Amino acid sequence: MDEEIELEGNFQLFSRKTKSTTTNTADKKTASSETAAKVVEKELNPNPTPSHVTFSDLGLAEWAVNTCNELGMKRPTPVQHHCIPKILAGQDVMGLAQTGSGKTAAFALPILHRLAEDPYGVFALVVTPTRELAYQLAEQFRALGSGLGLRCAVVVGGMDMINQSQNLMQRPHVVIATPGRIKVLIEQNPDDIPAVFSNTKFLVLDEADRVLGVNFEAELRVIFQCLPKKRQTLLFSATMSSNLQTLLELSANKAYFYAAYEGFKTVESLRQQYVFIPKNVKDVYLLHILNKREEMGVRSAMIFVSTCRSCEHLSLLLEQLELEVAALHSYKSQSLRLSALHKFKSGQVPVLIATDVANRGLDIPTVDLVINYDIPRYTEDYIHRVGRTARVGRGGLALSFITQNDVDLVHKIEAVIEKQLDAFECKEKEVLEDITKVYKARRVTMMKMVDSGFEEKANARKAQKSKGLAETDQLKKGKKRRRGRGKPIEASQD
Repeated sequence: MDEEIELEGNFQLFSRKTKSTTTNTADKKTASSETAAKVVEKELNPNPTPSHVTFSDLGLAEWAVNTCNELGMKRPTPVQHHCIPKILAGQDVMGLAQTGSGKTAAFALPILHRLAEDPYGVFALVVTPTRELAYQLAEQFRALGSGLGLRCAVVVGGMDMINQSQNLMQRPHVVIATPGRIKVLIEQNPDDIPAVFSNTKFLVLDEADRVLGVNFEAELRVIFQCLPKKRQTLLFSATMSSNLQTLLELSANKAYFYAAYEGFKTVESLRQQYVFIPKNVKDVYLLHILNKREEMGVRSAMIFVSTCRSCEHLSLLLEQLELEVAALHSYKSQSLRLSALHKFKSGQVPVLIATDVANRGLDIPTVDLVINYDIPRYTEDYIHRVGRTARVGRGGLALSFITQNDVDLVHKIEAVIEKQLDAFECKEKEVLEDITKVYKARRVTMMKMVDSGFEEKANARKAQKSKGLAETDQLKKGKKRRRGRGKPIEASQD
């Protein structure tokens, strides 16, 4: 018999590692689909929101409608139009919509509406995969709940755990957390922290496809044990994953599933172009394009690279070339990551260089240009990267630097998004005028990298991460052996 991981009172997620092989897979899939058709209310690729619909038509309180108007939100987006009434009606909701479609407000507004009716304790727990996204969600909750005296706490790694525990004990209205840090706090304070969530009314999994990934399985087990059975569970994501599909099929409650989704697609308002260049002059082309920002009408730009080392190196290089930039990668301390993001969002620096830690959820209206300095290995990452621009109907440009080693990756991306990238007009002679200056700056940058001790720090982080992964693998192997002997799994072992 399949082992079930309790995801919440209504949704059930089968553990991939313990699925029984005794039942015919095709029969199980057919049966699951038939069950889903009976118990899940679906709305797949619904019609656009009618132009006459306003936030007041969705059942929100007058104060919430006024707040939306003050924030420039004149009418609801499709995901808001379809999901807000269902959440207000008490249903569990799974919302699937493109990046930049207004998913955060789709769950934040009805939560705040219900909070205003009966404010007490930790009313909602929002779990999200990255620290930067957690802070952005907190900003949006505070903006939407500005008239309520909302108390919102952010619980993420890299910050002082004692202060975080104390903040939780004060029972803020909304807690926004990354899975790893909230798990650690619960385990270190087993008598106090679980009680904080004993009356929580909402659990939200934002970027649910990532949160429900195998990397967070142990964390979710601990979190769900602290939450009451009787609550609403809201899952929102920009992409479908096998875990989300499983949840849809196994929902035991009449949950509402909204999907304005046709696979991995990009919005029509996004222009997607490429530059085919030799690898050794990528930074020369980058400098040329960044120097043309004003001519191109670009207010700010995000540059995505594949590694922390590339991120650090490129930021130092551009600073050496007298460009104002900020860098965001996981080898930086949390305070430096927040500082970099703040400088970029506030307009103090016009360029943010980042790894894929920044490819999810970040909504910065001034981002008009996204550059894929390194082509991502997975199409899903490309979709999320370019989704940082052309959000909520705005226009934007995504420019990819393609070398001879990237051709196959780009063809895969084009096949999935069903769109060919257009060539970006770039005069090679003009670009290469700066090659000597860039090469000199490159040599200085290499010396700065050595002097800063970045390589030693990076190697230490890699060793620490490898040790953690090895310990996790050993734990999973031990659990698998215990399952094989038919022994129950104790909660403390997860």
